[in-house]
Parts: sequence; structure tokens; C-alpha cells
Amino acid sequence: MPFSILTPLIVATALFMENLDGTVLATALPAMAVDLNEDPVALKLALTSYLLALAVFIPLSGWAADKFGARKVFRAAILVFTLGSILCGLSTTLLDVVLARIVQGVGGAMMVPVGRLVILRTAPRAELVRALAWLTIPALVGPLIGPPLGGFIATYFHWRYIFWINVPIGALGVLLTSRYIPDLREADVGPLDVRGAILSGLGLSCLVFGLSIVGRGFAPPLVIVGLIVVGAGAVFAYVRHAREAPAPILDLSLLAIPTFRAAILGGFLFRIGIGAIPFLLPLLLQAGFHLTAFQSGSLTFVAAAGAMAMKTAAQPILRAFSFRRVLIVNALASSAFLIVNAWFNAATPHWIVMTVLLVGGFFRSLEFTALNAIGYAEIDQRAMSRATSFSAVGQQLSQSAGVAIGAASLEIARATHGGGALVTADFTPAFFVVAAVSAASVFSFWRLAPNAGDELAGRVAEAEGAA
Repeated sequence: MPFSILTPLIVATALFMENLDGTVLATALPAMAVDLNEDPVALKLALTSYLLALAVFIPLSGWAADKFGARKVFRAAILVFTLGSILCGLSTTLLDVVLARIVQGVGGAMMVPVGRLVILRTAPRAELVRALAWLTIPALVGPLIGPPLGGFIATYFHWRYIFWINVPIGALGVLLTSRYIPDLREADVGPLDVRGAILSGLGLSCLVFGLSIVGRGFAPPLVIVGLIVVGAGAVFAYVRHAREAPAPILDLSLLAIPTFRAAILGGFLFRIGIGAIPFLLPLLLQAGFHLTAFQSGSLTFVAAAGAMAMKTAAQPILRAFSFRRVLIVNALASSAFLIVNAWFNAATPHWIVMTVLLVGGFFRSLEFTALNAIGYAEIDQRAMSRATSFSAVGQQLSQSAGVAIGAASLEIARATHGGGALVTADFTPAFFVVAAVSAASVFSFWRLAPNAGDELAGRVAEAEGAA
């Protein structure tokens, strides 16, 4: 089936729902807590339960797409996510919300990796960067309008509408998927790696949950440490299993491919810093500067606007400067913008805050586009499903690690003045720490060959034409 730009735009429907849901929900949690008569801290379980479901089911996504067909799995994932949204909107207790978010997580775990797999298998290699950029433009509308929309709905309407917004979007996604998404599948798919699925599910869920609740007051420190230790042990057991299994659910042998290894390891470090921003920045604006949720969202949404502005520039920039150079320079520039956040204070003019977030969003988005493309530069078609599952797991872990490192840095800083309420100065070391972790990603990118990914950027075609 010939590649159409409609394909990434349809897949972006799923990303739009997921990103809108997460950003709107984070802003509206205090209003939900009041309505459900729950502590706002306890209601954070609505976020972590979703992450748990992602950690368990993402590794299954590649095998499911190969076995049952990408179109069927992608369509079913949208339906499950939409059903979870409806259940969230009907929830009357904290337990209802947590269970409904788990249903959403099952759908979300399949939507994004399988949707990306469809694009990777249908887009010509020279068109891959453009296709991935188009994929994320509608998806970025979610975090663009999410914070102000969440504050607006929670303030002037009812938090339940946050979830019901997904119903018409999901219905449109199902219709477009049925008509335009090709039903890609592999002819000879082996049995599911059950032992690997259990080990990876246990390890990733314990790690993601443990890292996500660090510094949030959900559980005693010993319980959190126990979760992380159990998770690390299960992951170690999976690594030993994957070396012997004929078809492991997460194929570690893909790390032998230089471009994939750089995207996974370097991308993991880079995303740790970026993953801390949705946690640190709203907390700084609300707890440090005493802004309302709506005021905070009205400032932070511009980062997504900067990211959207970059998407049309990604292909020309990569063609002009190469993947390796862009990944190195851009990682350092993005880390520098993280450090600038450390100097914000209550007296900082809002236009300066918005300018920093706008330009920083541009650089971060360029790095993400380059990472998403270079990781598949040397992956053959049969390995694409395994590569997308592996990549999605790495991204999920890095985001949770970013929140954990940011929260731990805040707690340490707060302890230096005897605890109590957070103050603006507590955020300075946290931003420096996460920026340093992101900057460390350049060591992975430095090892790339100078011509790595040239075919994806269109540099090979230009060089041949000049010759």
C-alpha cells in the first residue's frame, strides 16, 4: 500500500488523546479530589496506575501487531482507551478512577507503539523524518491546550468532561483507522514469550511505580525502596532469560546496532531531564510562585507551541547538519534551557518565562524527532515491531526516572532548611541535576558515525546528485 501523509495524521489521533488526557488530568486533580472527597496526594494514584498498565502491556505490543495485524490491534487499542475514558468520567470513588485508568493504560500501551510501527513500515526511508514530524504535530496539540483546558474545565465546568472529550475523538480514530490504515502483519510469528512477559511486566511495573511515587508521600520509604529493588531484580532476571530465549519479548540484541543503541541509551538520559519538567515546572509556578492551576497552565502551554513550530524545520535542519551534529548540539542547547528555569522567581516577568519555554520547546522537539528517526535507521522490517516495543519501554522508564530524580532533588534541597513547605530556592538544584543528566546524553551521540542516518535525512540523495 503506498504511503500517504494521512497515515501519520490518523495515528496522531491516538497520541492526541493520550497527551491531552495526561496533561489535562494533571491540572484538574485538585478539583477531582474535592469532588470525590479524597486527598489530592492520594488521587495521584490515577496517574501512577496508568503508568503501571503501560509498563506491563507495552512489551506485548510488537508481538500482538505481528500476530493479529497492526490495523486490528491499533483499532482495538483506541476502543479500549475510549472505554477507559468513559469509565473515568463515570467514576464516583478513587478505586473507580484507578481501575478505569488501568483500562486506559492497556489501550495506551498498544496505541502509540503500534501506530508508530505502521508508519515505520509504510513510509519510504527518505520520508521517515517528515512522517514522524507530521505524526507529532497533532499530538502536540494535546500538551499545547491541555494545561489551560484542564484548568478551565475544572474551574468553570466539571472534571468529568475531561474524559468525555475523548469519546468523539476515539470514534473518529476508529473510523479513519478502518478505512485508511493498512493491515500489516508478519506471516510467521512465533509463540508469545510468556516467561519474558511476566518478568518484564513485573520488573517494569515495580520500577515505574516505585520511581513515580518517590517524594510524593504515597508510601513509606522502605516500601518504595522495596519496589525498586524487586523491579531491578526482575529486570536482571529478564536480561538473563533474554540471552537464551529464541524470541524474547524485548530483544536486547538490537542494542548491538549503533544507531538504535544511541537512540535508546542517549535518548534515555536526555528524556530523564525532559521528563522531570512536567513535574517540576508546574510545582514551581504553583507552590513556589503561588499561581493558580489556570495561570500555571497558561504559561507552560507555550513549550508545546515551540515544539509544533519546529516540526516543519526538522527535515531541512537534519539534511543540512546531519543527525550526529544535531543530536549533540541540540542536547546541550536543550539542557541549557533547563538550567535557565532555575533562575525563575516570582518577580520574573511572565513574557520572559514564556519566551524561554517557547524556544526550549523548539530545541527539545527537534531532539525528539531526531531520536525517533535515527533509532530505526538500521532496523530491518522484520525487527521493526520488536524495536518499537523496546523504544517505547525505554521512553516510559526515562519519564518515570525523570520524575523520581526531580522529586528526590527537591526533597534533599528541602531537607537542608529543615523541611516544611517548598520554597523557590529548593527548585534550583533540581533543575541543575536534571539538566546535567540530559547533557550526559552527548556521550552516546558522540560515538555515532558522521554519516549515521544520512539516508533518512535525504543527505545521501543530495550527495549522489552532486557527484
